[in-house]
Amino acid sequence: MNRSQLEHIIRAATAVTNTYDLVIVGSQSLLGAVPNPPPACAISMEADVFPMDAEELSDDIDGAIGEFSDFHETHGIYAQGVDSTTSVLPDGWRNRLVRIQNENTGGRAGWCLDPTDLFLAKCAANREKDRDFNVELLRHSIVKSQDALERVPFMPIDDSARDRVRSLIGRLILASTPKPPMLGSSVLSCPIPAPCVSADSPETPSSHAPCLGAPTRPRPE
Repeated sequence: MNRSQLEHIIRAATAVTNTYDLVIVGSQSLLGAVPNPPPACAISMEADVFPMDAEELSDDIDGAIGEFSDFHETHGIYAQGVDSTTSVLPDGWRNRLVRIQNENTGGRAGWCLDPTDLFLAKCAANREKDRDFNVELLRHSIVKSQDALERVPFMPIDDSARDRVRSLIGRLILASTPKPPMLGSSVLSCPIPAPCVSADSPETPSSHAPCLGAPTRPRPE
C-alpha cells in the first residue's frame, strides 16, 4: 500500500461511517510520518482503522470496504475495522498521532501512529512479520532504539512483559546492524517468546497467550 492508497481508504472509511477523523494503526500507519517507506514496510494491502470518536462503527467499515468486498476487488486494497485496544501502545500515543488531510482524503483527517509507538506495538505483538518490520524501521533510522526504550515504562503491561520487550529490542538492534557474511545466521532465527499477558487478565503473564492486548480484535498487519 502506498500513501495515495491509504488516503483513498481514509476518504472511503469516513464516508461509510459519516465521521471526520479516522485512526490508522498497524503497519500502514507508518505512511503518515513516512510517505515513502522502505519497500519491505509497505507490503500489506490492509489498513487497520477505526473512527476516532465512534469506534463502534468499525464493523461498518469491514462490511463496506473490508477484505473480499467490492472495494477490495476493485482497488486491490482494503480496510479492517479494529478499535483502540487492538494495539498495545504506550501512554500518550494519541498526543503523538500524525495527521493526513488533503484533497485526496476528501478533507477528512486520518491519524497515524507515531513510528516509535508503532514499533512498540509490534514489539508487543512479536510475530515474525512484526520483527522483520521493526528491523527495517531501525535499519533505515526511522525509529531510534533509545527513544523506544524510553517509552517502554509507559506501556500498559506488567514489569516482566516490559523486560521481555526490552530484551527483544536488544535483539532487533543486533539484527538491524550490518554483519560480515562469516557471522552466519540471522539473530532473529532463534525463537523469541512473545511478551504476552493473559487474555483474561492483562496483568497476569502467560506463556500461552499469542500476543498482548485485547483478544476481541485481530492483530494489525
